Amino acid sequence: MINKNEVRQLKIEQSLIKRHRSERRFRRLGLSAILLSTLCIVVLFTDIISKGKGAFKLTYIKLEVNYDAEILGVDPMVHDALEKDGAQPYALANFQGLIKSALRKRFVDVSGRRLRRELYGLVSQGASDDLRRRLIENPLLLNKSETLWLVADDDVDYFYKNSDAGGTVSDRISEHEQDWINDLSQTGEIETRFNAVFFTQGDSREPELAGILGAAVGSFLTMLVTFFLSFPIGVSAALYLEEFAPRNRWTDFIEVNINNLAAVPSIIFGLLGLAVFINFFHLPRSAPLIGGLVLALMTLPTIIISSRAGIKAVPPSIREAAIGIGASPMQVVFHHVLPLAMPTILTGVIIGMAQALGETAPLLMIGMVAFIVDIPTGFLDSATVMPVQIFLWADSAERAFIEKTSAAIMVLMMFLIFMNFLSVILRKRLERRW
Repeated sequence: MINKNEVRQLKIEQSLIKRHRSERRFRRLGLSAILLSTLCIVVLFTDIISKGKGAFKLTYIKLEVNYDAEILGVDPMVHDALEKDGAQPYALANFQGLIKSALRKRFVDVSGRRLRRELYGLVSQGASDDLRRRLIENPLLLNKSETLWLVADDDVDYFYKNSDAGGTVSDRISEHEQDWINDLSQTGEIETRFNAVFFTQGDSREPELAGILGAAVGSFLTMLVTFFLSFPIGVSAALYLEEFAPRNRWTDFIEVNINNLAAVPSIIFGLLGLAVFINFFHLPRSAPLIGGLVLALMTLPTIIISSRAGIKAVPPSIREAAIGIGASPMQVVFHHVLPLAMPTILTGVIIGMAQALGETAPLLMIGMVAFIVDIPTGFLDSATVMPVQIFLWADSAERAFIEKTSAAIMVLMMFLIFMNFLSVILRKRLERRW
């Protein structure tokens, strides 16, 4: 006969086996989830980096440019008179003609209208602006020659960076253009350099001349407005609700709505900004001030909730000790509670700002989707932001904007990673364990 104790022991062992089996299964599922998410992140970053790394290089073509006054259409005597009067003597000058003349001089065997049109397409349309600036800075160059490295066209740039000189025929590069690129490559008259234009210029219709500086400055100005509005208002609201507000239906109603606002889709805040700030107050559309106001409204619930969590974490004994030595309620809050809660508050602020930095939908509603070339200099200037710039480039038809889009995503993600890393460091260095 089997002993009852043995039966009970057998059931316990079987139960333990099942429990251990389920625990191992759970660990495997958790590990699989971590590996899958890591794989997805690696694939995402690999795809972005592989597509965007080319945007950090730009192709240049070496040409000898002659600032011929006849080609420019500039009369030297009229030029001197205009310069004395303070007028711009090169406003209507034909600088594109100088580039065409330099290309014809370099490829003397090219003839025919169609071939010459393809030849002229080797150099970017924006190279003429560089020549204009050089001649304005140094008027003595008129009727003289100099050797310059001019920015290549976006199709030439994309082809040269993404294939060898003898690559296959591209749908945007003809066989003749490939032969000319081969010739320039063999003589060392074409090369890639670090693309400083990407970091020092604003947006442009020409992909090789487009940069992120305008969007970066717009994001910076917008984040300044967001921070200086959301931080003091959010922390003050959290202090009032936690330390001074009476517990009644009114404060319960406010707390419920704050929690609900944290889950509201961001585009709703854009609609609110459109209705209130633009249509009612008639503030300028597509300005960092409006963008900062909208993002401040969106960020406030996150900051209030995190600030309240940090204030709640301060032990009651701190308050009681401060009151015991005669501190007033205001002194208790601002001299003891707030400094101890500040690490958690700053963490919430940084996370909220990082979320605001990556927002696109609310800014589209207030017109920050406009094509802005100039770098904004104030809070009321027309501007765009990094996420919207990425959105615009991703929607562009030119193939070279694919590189620009991925490169801008890389820059934006670097800022976001830095902000999240900063929040972790601040929390680790400043927090106190009770």
